[in-house]
Amino acid sequence: MSAVQSNQSVEPIRVGLVGIGNWALHGHVRVLKMLPQYRLRALWSTRADAAHAAADAHGIEEVVGSLDDLVDHPEVDLVVVLNTAPQHAQTVRKAIAAGKHVYCEWPLSVSTQTSQELVEMAQRAGVRHIVGLQRRLAPHNRYLRDLVQSGFVGKLRSVRIHVSMDAFGAQRSQALRWTVPAENFSSAIAIYAGHFLDMLFASVGWPQRISALALNQIKTVTIRETGEVLPSAAPDQLMFIGRMAGDAALCVHVEAGKLNGRGVRIDITGDAGDLRITNASAFGDVGDDYVIEGACGQDMPMQKLAIPLQYDRLPASNLPSAVLELAELYVAYAGDLRTGSSDAPTFADAVRLHRLIDAAMRSTEEGREIALN
Repeated sequence: MSAVQSNQSVEPIRVGLVGIGNWALHGHVRVLKMLPQYRLRALWSTRADAAHAAADAHGIEEVVGSLDDLVDHPEVDLVVVLNTAPQHAQTVRKAIAAGKHVYCEWPLSVSTQTSQELVEMAQRAGVRHIVGLQRRLAPHNRYLRDLVQSGFVGKLRSVRIHVSMDAFGAQRSQALRWTVPAENFSSAIAIYAGHFLDMLFASVGWPQRISALALNQIKTVTIRETGEVLPSAAPDQLMFIGRMAGDAALCVHVEAGKLNGRGVRIDITGDAGDLRITNASAFGDVGDDYVIEGACGQDMPMQKLAIPLQYDRLPASNLPSAVLELAELYVAYAGDLRTGSSDAPTFADAVRLHRLIDAAMRSTEEGREIALN
């Protein structure tokens, strides 16, 4: 462990934020203020007025004048990249070049090749790299992983997940205008499928082969504030079946713009029992918590399985569940920095997810099953 890392195990990790949009304010700022392991040291945004307003409202110590000022700041230990996906790669490169540890939201970049280049650049520079795939670290998911690995269901026979949300539908706010172009890799499939498949596969293992269908049903998107109608070619439905290790079957369905009955449902079947995981929300507001039910044996009633208290590592708060998931990631990273562990997801995890989504798109185009590396 380096001297810097050793010092950071005692002193708060000093954070420099890049970007101050909705998720930065709703999630990151509230989490970093809550956790004693962190200190909100500096902020830079292309919107200077918004940056100063956020700093005044949330106690961020300094607003700097440029991205270079942020990444070169001598009192910033961790650069947190919160601008839009098309801006991620340039921002991450600057942080790495400055020798700073870097967190970047998912999607890491708009292409697999670019994300792989960022992995290699970070490795050469010897900096820690973290990607915002926080759902894998939520208490319910770590408990689910342990249930599966401990043999609660026995040998895995099938896994099914359905995720639906009203977001990314035919109407969007001006703030989400950048999600419309397919080339920005910021559709519901890129963002939501990425997050939830990473969450699921962190618990049950990754598929070995998939056969997919991605559809663009929402052909135009209307911007609410202006009435402007934009063409859309990005997928808003993704379905695939697949094979996992040991011949377990996989079924995935992710859909955007759902009007009613939205949420998350996961069913896991084994030769000794069953698990069901549900949530009424795919994002997660206050009280939108996951429910895990299970049964062992045959014709047994499904019983709610309370998540043991030891899976909760956070200070008491009234933050929304989606924000608490993010807090778990920051707790994991602080632990990694202190002990040399590797619990927080990295850019390499992002590349694996990129490749999975690429395979789904290729399977759609070619009409065949694709093997995953």
